[in-house]
Amino acid sequence: MVQTGNASVQPCLLPFACSRCVDSGYPARLRCRAMAQSRRKFHLPHPQPVDALEYARFTGVSTFMRLPHITQPEELEIALVGVPFDGGTTYRPGPRFGPRHVRAQSAIIRPWNPALNVNPFCKYRVADFGDLSVNPLSIEDTFCRIEKGIALLLQVGARCVCVGGDHSISLPILRAVAKKHGPVSLIQFDAHNDLWDEYFGSKYSHGTPFRRAFEEGILVDGRVLQVGLRGQVYGEEDFDFARAHKVRMVTAEEFHEKGLAAVQPHLRVFLDKPVYVTLDIDAVDPAYAPGTGTPQVGGLTSIQILTLVRALRGLNIVGCDLVEVSPPYDTGEITSLLAANLLFELLCVL
Repeated sequence: MVQTGNASVQPCLLPFACSRCVDSGYPARLRCRAMAQSRRKFHLPHPQPVDALEYARFTGVSTFMRLPHITQPEELEIALVGVPFDGGTTYRPGPRFGPRHVRAQSAIIRPWNPALNVNPFCKYRVADFGDLSVNPLSIEDTFCRIEKGIALLLQVGARCVCVGGDHSISLPILRAVAKKHGPVSLIQFDAHNDLWDEYFGSKYSHGTPFRRAFEEGILVDGRVLQVGLRGQVYGEEDFDFARAHKVRMVTAEEFHEKGLAAVQPHLRVFLDKPVYVTLDIDAVDPAYAPGTGTPQVGGLTSIQILTLVRALRGLNIVGCDLVEVSPPYDTGEITSLLAANLLFELLCVL
């Protein structure tokens, strides 16, 4: 069983973790001394990660960041959800194993983020909700299952942080999010724009989710930002749909040249609007993230993608996903390790 409290922790009335909410012995034994107050009523204790100084990181049942496995949506403010589906891949398969491996590598995550001055597990009730049921033989049926599973969490006021899985899973997640929040803005970190119309006659693949989302009225013209785009395409017309819908694009080359200055003016457009964030691990260069289905050279470094995620702090993020980790193609689990750290950073900007 997961320990969710510690009798030696002293109370503090601050609403979230800060320098006064942790033991003075930083960096040793960082803890949250008080949990955020919520308007919702909960019955279970505030979930917390297993203390690595009491139970070694390589022990116990694997969960995201060693958090409790809680399957009651009404007990959560943020649900970490695995979506182990890769039936939409068009090149190298394997993202169905992403959630399992990200869980394993997330055992090394500590609760305090000194770059953002926050402990997300103190700020919110966060737990591993487990994996959604998928149908490995049907993308349409899987989409129905994902949408229904996410809707159950959204209905009680929880936000979902999903781990795929290939990028096709973003579409059913967005469908559920839009039913609660209406059309949303999108910030996408990706080597590819995923706005193609079809692949081998299929309208659903990991290269088409955001075109479908535009067509279904989920996304709004002028309120989609794609960062990290690079590499070859089939032709200049591949960008026609993006231009027609006023998609904001920052290529990897632009980011390498200008850094955050290339992105920050676009982020202002998203202030005070519901934003969904999707992070395809192939936004990162394969030197740092080789375990992915469609690797593209010339990508972001690990510190660049961390910086980009941290730059989202202050936005009204209503949900997010991290996709396309393909463990069979990984080297030393470095892709899953990076994904686990990015998952933590996403929690910290919610």
